[in-house]
Amino acid sequence: MNPIAEKAVAAYGSKEFWSKAKRIEAEVSVHGWAFTLKGRPFFKHAKIEMEVARPFSRLTPIGRDPQIAGMLDGHDVRLEYSNGKVIEERKDARRYFPGGRRLFYWDDLDMSYFANYAFWNYFTLPALLMRADIDWQEIEPGWLEATFPESIPTHNKVQRFRFDLETGRLHQHDYTADIISKLATAANVVLDHKKSEGFMYPSRRLVTPRAPSGKPLPAPTLIDITVHSFSIKS
Repeated sequence: MNPIAEKAVAAYGSKEFWSKAKRIEAEVSVHGWAFTLKGRPFFKHAKIEMEVARPFSRLTPIGRDPQIAGMLDGHDVRLEYSNGKVIEERKDARRYFPGGRRLFYWDDLDMSYFANYAFWNYFTLPALLMRADIDWQEIEPGWLEATFPESIPTHNKVQRFRFDLETGRLHQHDYTADIISKLATAANVVLDHKKSEGFMYPSRRLVTPRAPSGKPLPAPTLIDITVHSFSIKS
């Protein structure tokens, strides 16, 4: 890893800590214009369980029914009842975006794909910095550019991350949400951090459109994320 990546991993634990990490459990609330545009209810204290080593994530509830969870397993998604019974599934979910009715409305399976892959990318970032299949390049002091492989569901292939040079903490994550639109350029800004079980994690994020200069615009609020709790299991 380059020095910026090493400092970032250290800021959120350590190489050893994230090498041993198996699962993440969190509770989140999310609202914003991106939900409204797709006819989706906001997340209010939703539960997330995910694996660190591979894109596998479960979010409950995914929609209006509190008993239904949305799951991501690689590039596939499915809906399950709380007892584990599968309701519906969709293989290779990304190929259905962004056209047709998805321009105006997302169903529970669509949201299962978007929300789970996004949170998996956000929450496993320290481990992502250590992956050999992601090409990390320092493009200027504090800025890393990541080129993702096709095997990882994510916003778009090339993304940028800005870390504080002193603390190593993430400050801004720039990407284009391709499944919404090739024009959906966004700046995901970390507003706050919290400490849990001896490690730091981003506890509040605000996503707004990104100006051509690269700076986040003040409005509209596309997505506002609050992480109420966050734990890592080895």
